[in-house]
Amino acid sequence: MSSDPIQKSGFIPATRKHTLIALFSVAAITAHLILRFGFHASAFTSRTPLFATLIIGGIPLVFELLVKLWKREFGSDLLAGISIVTSVLLEEYLAGSLVVLMLSGGEALENYAVRSASSVLQALARRMPSAAHRKRGAEIEEVSLDRIAIGDTLLVYPHGICPVDGVVVEGRGVMDESYLTGEPFRMSKTPGAEVLSGAINGETALTIRATRLAVDSRYEKIMQVMRACEHQRPRLRRLADQLGAFYTPLAVAVALAAWIISGQADRFLAVLVVATPCPLLIAIPVAIIGAISLSAKCAIIVKNPGVLEQIETCRTVIFDKTGTLTYGEPKLTEQLCAPGFAPREVLLYAASLERYSKHPLARAILSAAEEAGIPLQEATEISERPGEGLRGTVDDRKIQITSRRRIAARYPSVARELPAAAGGLECCILIDDAYAATYRFRDKPRLDGVSFVGHLKPKHRFEKVMLVSGDRESEVRYLADWVGISEVHSGKSPEEKLAIVQAETRKARTLFLGDGINDAPALLAATVGVAFGQTSDITAEAAGAVIMNTSLEKVDEFLHISSRMRVIALQSAIGGMSLSLAGMILAALGHLPPVAGAVSQEVIDVLVVLNALRAAFPPKALADFHDFDIDP
Repeated sequence: MSSDPIQKSGFIPATRKHTLIALFSVAAITAHLILRFGFHASAFTSRTPLFATLIIGGIPLVFELLVKLWKREFGSDLLAGISIVTSVLLEEYLAGSLVVLMLSGGEALENYAVRSASSVLQALARRMPSAAHRKRGAEIEEVSLDRIAIGDTLLVYPHGICPVDGVVVEGRGVMDESYLTGEPFRMSKTPGAEVLSGAINGETALTIRATRLAVDSRYEKIMQVMRACEHQRPRLRRLADQLGAFYTPLAVAVALAAWIISGQADRFLAVLVVATPCPLLIAIPVAIIGAISLSAKCAIIVKNPGVLEQIETCRTVIFDKTGTLTYGEPKLTEQLCAPGFAPREVLLYAASLERYSKHPLARAILSAAEEAGIPLQEATEISERPGEGLRGTVDDRKIQITSRRRIAARYPSVARELPAAAGGLECCILIDDAYAATYRFRDKPRLDGVSFVGHLKPKHRFEKVMLVSGDRESEVRYLADWVGISEVHSGKSPEEKLAIVQAETRKARTLFLGDGINDAPALLAATVGVAFGQTSDITAEAAGAVIMNTSLEKVDEFLHISSRMRVIALQSAIGGMSLSLAGMILAALGHLPPVAGAVSQEVIDVLVVLNALRAAFPPKALADFHDFDIDP
């Protein structure tokens, strides 16, 4: 027996059944039309495919709806089941087959959306290697992850994924841990440095010593959180079900009243024909499909159609920091030089040495030197021992780039010359053992972040805006102050992010915006999860929608597409139901026989669908905020 939680839940058989019924209904309706209009077959012959649809597809669907009726679940699909039975009694077999198609197709799409969350675990599992390369003396053997013991020596090949948590024992390089930690930079790895399972190795091979078993590794912990989150995630109540909850009993009540008062059974049937919930079964899906199409044109991929219905109701928005409100690249923002040292001279020495380093701040220093037009010089005697910083000789001068803490421990007298500590990243530069400068860096906020965050409450009715990040307090606080977010949570692990999102979701519906594997549990736990950018396939699977273009303007466009779709869907559904209700009253009074009722319902359906199609066409403008051209 399979241990797959997806199969245990029963979603796969349900999805397959409804999909097969929908496909069979399409084939049968097509065959009926060809026989009737192409070959001018007799009524019985042309209706044969429709009989098959009603028997093979209609009976199972009606049985399911009877079970729902027994459980007192009154949705729009219940009225559709009554319509199937009514169409058979009225010999309106084509109408009944169309209802079977709409009902089975809607159920298949709904079950697929629920199953999409389970595919996150499959994507996580595919991303991790199934084996590791263990070193035993001069030999290298391939072993499965469950055979790795603490203390084993493993070889991580270039561009490979680290199989377990460990410590580097040989080699120098860089690893991309942003998916796991939320830190925006690729991290330098030298002997003694820690490595995390799931991190992507750079261009050089590294030898590591395992410090945890695979089942206890950081990556596996995230998978465990994902499994727990998936089972706790509630299914969203769809808009059609909310409307159908009162429309279905009303339609049945009117039909029964017409029958009882008049004593004529055909009035009961006439009312139900007019009351067939096509505005709910057709208009809302058409509006959703139109919004999905419009989103795709705007470089927004909708993974779960339900988010289009729900995002408008969210009242709390939660941001991750890196890659969402920032660009994910550190920039040199301040050069605080000591007396006697020229900024250009210090930058020349620092950049000439940093081009031999894989440290995340090296790129920022090199970019600053390039922008200043400084030609680099050769460096010699380069060393970068763990915890000691970068050392080397440039133009016969000894250069050291290290941390404030290292200077305080080794050069107490020099430490007194350092400027006061500030938020963000920094490094200190010594030239010939004399303090020369302090460089400060920032992960640059997006220029449109201030206007975007500022317009969320007045334009989209968000009542609470939060920033939750795995980065250090100083960096997160700086960004929050910049964009205008007052509630801040920094230094949070994926498990802690998940707990925060779950707590907020219990209070109000939430929208979470993030990127990276470390955000995947939070994306699943939020009412609506939106992934920003194309950094991770795991994130894309966990999110309900993916913003492909890394611009906050696209997020705003999606909010407006969703809001507009909901308005159009409600217009179509409520307008169609209102017209149907008018027809039901006429039918109940005996002024609209079943055949005329069926024709009038078709006219209503056409009007409703035409209105719903407006969701696919863009308005003059989608975004309603303006960028501020301000450098932080």
